[in-house]
Amino acid sequence: MIDYKYPPYIMLKQFILLFILLSSFFLSNAQLAPIQLDRPDQTECPFIVPQGYIQAENGFTYENINSTATNLLYPTTLWKYGLNKNAELRIITEINRKQIDKEIINGLNPVTIGFKAKICEEKGIIPLTSFIGHLTSSNWGSKAFHTDYFAPSFRFVMQHTLSEKASLSYNLGARWDGMTARETYIYTLTTGFSLTDKLGYYIELYGFIPNGGVADHRCDGGFTYLVNNDFMLDISGGLGITKNASRNYIALGISYRFKVR
Repeated sequence: MIDYKYPPYIMLKQFILLFILLSSFFLSNAQLAPIQLDRPDQTECPFIVPQGYIQAENGFTYENINSTATNLLYPTTLWKYGLNKNAELRIITEINRKQIDKEIINGLNPVTIGFKAKICEEKGIIPLTSFIGHLTSSNWGSKAFHTDYFAPSFRFVMQHTLSEKASLSYNLGARWDGMTARETYIYTLTTGFSLTDKLGYYIELYGFIPNGGVADHRCDGGFTYLVNNDFMLDISGGLGITKNASRNYIALGISYRFKVR
């Protein structure tokens, strides 16, 4: 068992306080459109990070898997770098605390690397569309979370503008778990609404359909708050629909971007 000096809730509190303090140093760039995130919903967005910018999407997620198992990500971070107006590089890092009965495993999940590339702009019934490809390492993390193989995943991400205050987004793709050769298909469908210029919310249906297995369907919803064009906060939660899905989860997020050249 791998453990840390401080309990997870203390590290979570310190991390949140640090980012709230740092947020005062992020000045909004009025020349750019407001920051667009792949969180807090499960539906990835088709927007690309501006060229020369780094964007960090940080989340803290507590999940009740079943009556004997829980999972805490503190944090999970999606790092993005804008190569140009059509492509971005991506790295995902996750500190994970998994508990099954009284056994606790703490450590770094295998690191994921990937990219997002724009396919087409929105035009009429054709949605704004991008493609995301990821490859999760087998052993670039704590030994307790190593897998037998590298694990690829991909998805097509699409969005329709319904009005000035509403959008419809959906993803279709597949992923592998690094332990078997069987793929799991992924679908998501979400509607996003703007309550004000800064406050938005969403509701979502999503699921996983393993090859040769039983489908796992879930739903969730949440709110986002735009502090300024380069800084956003979010809160979300979800429930399992089918019996084999995780029971529920709750998540908090702190995301920002800054220019590096």
